[in-house]
Amino acid sequence: MSFKKPLFTALTAASLLLPALAAGPALAETVVGMAGPITGSSASFGEQMRRGAEMAVADINAKGGLLGETLRLINVDDASNPSQGVAVANKLATEGAVAVFGHFNSAVSIPASKVYADEGILQISPASTNPQLTEQGFDTVFRTCGRDDQQGDVAAAWIVKNHKADRIAIIHDQTTYGKGLADATKAALNKAGVKEAMYDAVTVGDRDMAALVTKMKNAGIQVVYFGGLYTEAGLLTRQIADGGLTVQFMSGDGVVDSEYWNIAKDTAEGALVTFGAESRTRPEAADVVKRFRGQGFEPEAYTLYTYAAVQAWAQAAAKAKSTDTAKVAKAMRDGSYKTVIGDLSFDEKGDRKVTDYVVYRWSKGSYTQLAGQ
Repeated sequence: MSFKKPLFTALTAASLLLPALAAGPALAETVVGMAGPITGSSASFGEQMRRGAEMAVADINAKGGLLGETLRLINVDDASNPSQGVAVANKLATEGAVAVFGHFNSAVSIPASKVYADEGILQISPASTNPQLTEQGFDTVFRTCGRDDQQGDVAAAWIVKNHKADRIAIIHDQTTYGKGLADATKAALNKAGVKEAMYDAVTVGDRDMAALVTKMKNAGIQVVYFGGLYTEAGLLTRQIADGGLTVQFMSGDGVVDSEYWNIAKDTAEGALVTFGAESRTRPEAADVVKRFRGQGFEPEAYTLYTYAAVQAWAQAAAKAKSTDTAKVAKAMRDGSYKTVIGDLSFDEKGDRKVTDYVVYRWSKGSYTQLAGQ
């Protein structure tokens, strides 16, 4: 005698199998991280980095992932604090990250780089320009930006060409980045035979710079070179104007952000900054830039530098046929990689073999590259 299960029972049993059959085996994941100042005074730059990393990872996953695995991005906030940077570096190591795109501040990247080196994690900073980062001898450290000694040379050359006979003040914000950039510019000026009339500093977070402006007036300053970020630069620019002092204000890549104009307003008209040649107009960046703008976000400054960091790492991993840090690091140094900021290749230290710093002028809320460079 044959026995038939009740229809309800049979269907129930089959339905229990459906989720497993539909889902199939879970896709393997490769974990990567973005580490930057998501909160704090440099959060504008942190947002650029986060957006750049997120879009780059999403674009790679949309094309099938990397080496048969999906990339999973973990964003961590270092709040521009060196101790927190070390803490989030350890967190990413615990999470199994094989590569980290960050940090922003040199003072954070440098101590965090020791964690990444010890844990065998590849680090690519899109923004930390202090030379010390890649002078430590770690095989695991790279950057898609240039160095302060290269940027300082470009700033000094412009000052020598246009203001050699003027009285120059060099001011910094006492951070690893700000002082490093100011000192690099000072060294290049001194090498060219130009001696600054004043060398001084501000404190990050200090909103009253009247005493410093008075010192500048008494010293007859005509050119101010500032090493630091957009908040202090904006306050200093505004208070110089409020104090009745007319100067040529110049700074570096930490002031290439619309927040500088928002703070300084019209007093920033004519201010100069150094940064890499404009990437947003490159043909290889056109699609990415269009999509960012479609989201209502302008991909200025370090957005594309972070996107490029992800691109370079992924292409090197594909070349190495592995995400193993030692193999990827070797491929990074041995190859040349096409990115949204142009072709990138790296020397033994992890620095770009070719940099493209130029001078920009702020006017009416935006900055444009000076002609003739």
